[in-house]
Amino acid sequence: MAVVGAMLRALRLRNAHVSLRQTSTSRFISTLVLAEHEGGSINSSSISSVEAAKCLNEDNSISMLLAGSGPSLQQAATHASLCHPLISQVLVADSDKLMHPLAETWANLVELVHKKGGYTHILASSGSFGKNILPRAAALLDVSPVTDVIEISESCQFVRPIYAGNALCKVKYTGESPCMLTIRSPSFPVPASETRSSAAPITQVDLSTFDEVEKSRFVKRSSQETERPDLGNARIVVTGGRGLKSAENFKMIEKLAEKLDAAVGATRAAVDAGFIPNELQVGQTGKIVAPELYMAFGVSGAIQHVAGMRDSKVIVAVNKDADAPIFQVADYGVVGDLFEIIPELLEKLPEKK
Repeated sequence: MAVVGAMLRALRLRNAHVSLRQTSTSRFISTLVLAEHEGGSINSSSISSVEAAKCLNEDNSISMLLAGSGPSLQQAATHASLCHPLISQVLVADSDKLMHPLAETWANLVELVHKKGGYTHILASSGSFGKNILPRAAALLDVSPVTDVIEISESCQFVRPIYAGNALCKVKYTGESPCMLTIRSPSFPVPASETRSSAAPITQVDLSTFDEVEKSRFVKRSSQETERPDLGNARIVVTGGRGLKSAENFKMIEKLAEKLDAAVGATRAAVDAGFIPNELQVGQTGKIVAPELYMAFGVSGAIQHVAGMRDSKVIVAVNKDADAPIFQVADYGVVGDLFEIIPELLEKLPEKK
């Protein structure tokens, strides 16, 4: 009986210890946000990840991690320290090895920083940057990431789209820390009032034990020089599909976008046909957008494309096929020839001032 009594007392103590540990974990949340920067500024999608981190817990210590080298990194660090009031500190990994955001190198960096910080959550945006890095980092940390999160209910309960956005799935993470998430930035817009008066502290990451992975190398970066708004954050998006028939005809979409101060988008079919660069692709395998106005010309409405724009506030579709699937999600639809409708719009719209 004495042995049984001792076992019961030990079990009660163990359960009390487990309960205490779980309570402590639920109260204290520490989050690492992987930040993408360009030209000395933090990308808006990374700031949206900070906004998403706010939903994890009211008592959340949020750190933002930047990597790279040179003056632009220091400018980005300054911007990061002021971009959101909930950022507790900015971590800067300054090294020529991190000049370009290669996934293998960044994944090793995330592993290094997490071992020192012991974060409960690690977040990145669901763009090419986050989708490239987070799965590799999760593999190194031996956890399973939750991708394309559009809603955060609790610190370990999330909502994400499945079946190309036709259904929503509630996911409860029960694995070990850290819980790693990619965030769809349109679902977590940053209010204009989210500014801070004093800068968050900036800390240099100790890279003395950091090892560079040489499995890949940076070749070159190509991007379009344009004054048009960024596709991922534009208020208005004008998209063309295969119905435009050629790259020359696609220039009509670009002219219309210029008049509306809009971003240009494209379907995968238009990109594959060579009408426009692939960085402007909207859809499940492209960019996810949710502008105030989305205009689709010659877009059939394939399920993969609709998955990337269905959250737009107002959708206008123009297609000569009255049975095109795009009309099922459009708020306004015009059955007609885009080669007649676009020139008429260009004629009637005033010139951009």
